[in-house]
Amino acid sequence: MLKVFDELTTAFRRHDGVLSEEQYKHIAVKYTTLLEDSDTIFILLQASGYPIEKYEDGRYRLETYFTPYQEQRYCVIDIETNGSKPGTSQVIEIGAVMIQQGKVIDRLETFVECAFLPEYITKITGIEPEDLKCAPTRREALIKLRHFMGNAVFVAHNANFDYSFLTASFERFGLGGIGNPKLCTIDLARRTFESERYGLAYLINLLEIETATHHRAFSDAVCAAKVMEKSFETLPEYVKTTDDLLRFSTSSKKERRVKKEKN
Repeated sequence: MLKVFDELTTAFRRHDGVLSEEQYKHIAVKYTTLLEDSDTIFILLQASGYPIEKYEDGRYRLETYFTPYQEQRYCVIDIETNGSKPGTSQVIEIGAVMIQQGKVIDRLETFVECAFLPEYITKITGIEPEDLKCAPTRREALIKLRHFMGNAVFVAHNANFDYSFLTASFERFGLGGIGNPKLCTIDLARRTFESERYGLAYLINLLEIETATHHRAFSDAVCAAKVMEKSFETLPEYVKTTDDLLRFSTSSKKERRVKKEKN
């Protein structure tokens, strides 16, 4: 599904956030099978968190293209795992906060059942094997996270790791991929304020963020949310919508300079 997410987003941006039924089907039909059609693909897109809506006249709209970034819902996530590779490791803790208009509107925190916990992970996180014995199964925890995320923007510090690890985990349990737009708070921080380093532990000290425990999922998710809010304070004026924000977070210096000159 990753290819259809990317191709649709590119097409939406090329057509000011709206695609005709014909334009949408031209892309969706590439990813259909004997058991699926373009309408089924639409349902799967929404179920995966991709922010797409359909008008009564048959046109399709990318919601992030029109939503002011201040009004957007951001699901700030952190995970703890018992290894670095999703093929041989698993999630052992999930922490997430839902942010909208600078406020926490919902939260999720859960351990995940796990039979093997290396000692070095316990030393880093403080999580003990006993914490995981009666926890929700991986499938249960992932389903809970899928429902919690909805179609919010997926936010994490070093988002590529969390996003790819969770995508692999979802797919392993037949839950599909993640279609939610992705925002990395490291990328965003580098473009909005000066710091010698941009690791979360360093930024917690730099920004004097109060935290319960570093390297615990919920606490780190809350800290990443505060880094995001700090970045929002110094966004350029031309960043108005969520899509503007997403593109700004991965833009080059040249792209930002050209954008600033035009505005």
